[in-house]
Amino acid sequence: MAFQELSEQEIIRRQALEELRQLGINPYPNEPFEVNAKTTEILSTYNDEKKNFQQVSIAGRIMSKRIMGSASFAELQDEHGRIQLYLNRDELCPGEDKTLYNTVFKKLTDIGDIVGVTGFVFITKMGEITIHVKTFKMLSKCLRPLPIVKEKDGKIYDAFTDPEQRYRNRSLDLIVNPQNREIFKKRTKLVNTMRDFLNEKGYLEVETPILQPIYGGAAARPFKTHHNALDMTLYLRIANELYLKRLIVGGFDGVYEFSKDFRNEGMDRFHNPEFTQMELYVAYKDYYWMMDLVEEMVEKVAIALNGSTEVKVGDKVIDFKRPWKRYTMYEAIQHFTGIDISNMDEHELRETARKLNVEIDNTMGKGKLIDAIFGDLCEPNLIQPTFIMDYPIEMSPLAKKHRSIDGLVERFEAICNGKEICNAYTELNDPIDQRQRFEEQLLLAKRGDEEAMMLDEDFLKALEYAMPPTAGLGIGIDRLTMIMTNQPSIQEVIFFPQMRPEKRIQPDAPEKYTELGIKDEWIPVIQKAGYYTVELLKQANPNKLHQELCGINKKHKLNLPNPTIDEVKSWLS
Repeated sequence: MAFQELSEQEIIRRQALEELRQLGINPYPNEPFEVNAKTTEILSTYNDEKKNFQQVSIAGRIMSKRIMGSASFAELQDEHGRIQLYLNRDELCPGEDKTLYNTVFKKLTDIGDIVGVTGFVFITKMGEITIHVKTFKMLSKCLRPLPIVKEKDGKIYDAFTDPEQRYRNRSLDLIVNPQNREIFKKRTKLVNTMRDFLNEKGYLEVETPILQPIYGGAAARPFKTHHNALDMTLYLRIANELYLKRLIVGGFDGVYEFSKDFRNEGMDRFHNPEFTQMELYVAYKDYYWMMDLVEEMVEKVAIALNGSTEVKVGDKVIDFKRPWKRYTMYEAIQHFTGIDISNMDEHELRETARKLNVEIDNTMGKGKLIDAIFGDLCEPNLIQPTFIMDYPIEMSPLAKKHRSIDGLVERFEAICNGKEICNAYTELNDPIDQRQRFEEQLLLAKRGDEEAMMLDEDFLKALEYAMPPTAGLGIGIDRLTMIMTNQPSIQEVIFFPQMRPEKRIQPDAPEKYTELGIKDEWIPVIQKAGYYTVELLKQANPNKLHQELCGINKKHKLNLPNPTIDEVKSWLS
């Protein structure tokens, strides 16, 4: 790594790394370090009278140091919390050689280093539970400085809170904001609660292809790739619905999958191009039965994660206790707009959308127009969990026609906090009707609808072998986790969300600096000071720049003749 790319702290830490090696200490040892205690376990169960934890072996990251001559304190952080360490020079180094304390710990151990210690637990005069360290071992040297959070007069300074930086550097986020780990622990608990619930009902967890020759099961744009050996185009799945229904045809009564799906669409705080959903299909059931199951399952998740059916989301309290409110789609639109659209044709819907100031375009058919009206004017108002049911047939090419109302299908979505968290149908199992629906989707595609479904002959062939009456469900794990953990953005509940490329400053070529009269040897020093371009340099205060350059020269012992203040001013003129 070039000189100008390393910060002062990074240079110092690399020097410490080399000094450790010169002392014969491997800063990245191979052998395991046996851990027999956790920070939270010690802090919650230590008893000073019983003197338990007298042979503790614990590992973690050094998060602070307080050097006080021959005795020092440090703070160690493991996965579960933090605990204070006490190190005494003569007890850590009982012989003549005090290198381990005087050099290794005091000088060469930095904030962020991972160490292993053994010792016994006691309570200090200040009443703090502490580990009295008897042995100290470097396990992994940290070469980048951690943000050091400071607190003064109840105010927090220098916290690592910028969302974009946290998402780009999730490892650092989890180190310095350990409370964020709880979000992901709850996410895992949510998935496990759902999995246990479905397993107890006897449904089979399965896996279906991610790479698919024809994408289907949802209205979305796919990611496209190429299989070299087969010389064919493949798509990353947008849903796994069609494969799961083929398993129902094959004789399974209930199958489900926690799947990674991919949609080549926009990103915002509710959408990530790679996301997780659970899809479930159960034979001999309908959408009314599935509504009851969703209520039961999500209520169970809320209790498992929060100890109650009530969950705080922003400034609202959402109650997942059964039963949830139910509207038909037409009822919801009439309730929130005062307009009955149930008998409108496409032209009337288009005019109504314009009057309601709903953004539409000419590619939208009847289904998309209704969805736009509902999405803009109804969905944001549905805060408590609500089922929206009985959708227009144009919106749902995979759902079964309503048993009693022409023009509708047996479909519902659960809306909560203004967003959809699940989608479900009484599944269409009439292969002739399904083919006609796919053909209608092809006509929409010709009109320019990039989200129209493709015609899947393999799926139609499977339906022709007869699929039993079936209820199907897709539930978004990311959005449900957002609600259950009170997070405002989907990026907060995905370890590594997709991010736009980071804008990086491209350093100017050396020639641009020499044109200003700057000598070659000073160009890397100027860039080291943060002036990567001539434009940035010309914005500098000459006195401040002069001090910075002389300081770097002295600190790093570059032995360059310092420029005069007049020289610096001439560069900037």
